[in-house]
Amino acid sequence: MWWFQQGLCFLPAFLVIWTVASFDLAYIIAVVLRHVDPFVPYISDTGTEAPERCLFGIMLDVSAFSSIATVYVRYKQVDALSAADEIRLRRLNCVGLWLGWVSSFGMCVVGSFQKTTLFAMHLVGAIMTFGFGALYIMVQTLVSFLMQPHVHSRTIYLVRLTIGVWTMISVVIMFVSSVIMYTSLIGVDVARKLHWTPGETGYAAHIVSTVSEWSLAFSFISFFLTYIRDFQKITLRAEVDLYSRHLYDEFHEALAVPHPDIREASESSPLLAGAT
Repeated sequence: MWWFQQGLCFLPAFLVIWTVASFDLAYIIAVVLRHVDPFVPYISDTGTEAPERCLFGIMLDVSAFSSIATVYVRYKQVDALSAADEIRLRRLNCVGLWLGWVSSFGMCVVGSFQKTTLFAMHLVGAIMTFGFGALYIMVQTLVSFLMQPHVHSRTIYLVRLTIGVWTMISVVIMFVSSVIMYTSLIGVDVARKLHWTPGETGYAAHIVSTVSEWSLAFSFISFFLTYIRDFQKITLRAEVDLYSRHLYDEFHEALAVPHPDIREASESSPLLAGAT
């Protein structure tokens, strides 16, 4: 059995690979078509013009749904591993679920509303993705702290703590540099500015802001990489309970003839896993 066939570890693995591919493909197309400068553009800038924005939006939507599934599996795993009297851990787990889902939905908003068309909505999506995503990472880091060493090692907690610090530093630097850039370019439509010249006003703050944005994005990706080993030890199943063996509202003549292969009015099958 290959490593990605164990449990549900393919979920975070797919999320990481697909998201990196969405960034890279949009960047390559945008640079080749000269829609953006090759030296560290904003991630959003690489998905602003057609045709790369079409690909960027579709791939981010897939990443969002994959992230929703990954966050849910993490929630179910922590819930199953926590005792009934661990109230603090269970509450943090619920908070993490909603933070992760809001952050995931934010990716759909970012991909659907380009900064050059509806900047306000794009900004809301960015805040949802990065802001709530950063909070999700910090909550999950605290969850890992409460679960070590009886559930997992202290090492995995320290790794997630390091990524969490990396995330928060990137958030602060990106916010401060963005404020400096916008205040130094009063009267300039920065949202539509896709090309920058070294030495012009606001260029240094722009580069710091874009580098910190890429750093923030890859800190998220690195965090989900830490789920791969954990997800090798979990699978989910869907259970179906039927109220009857037919879907008629009233008695139907077809019900008078029993089906020879009829089964019990219930069913259980693997959910998001290949195991039976």
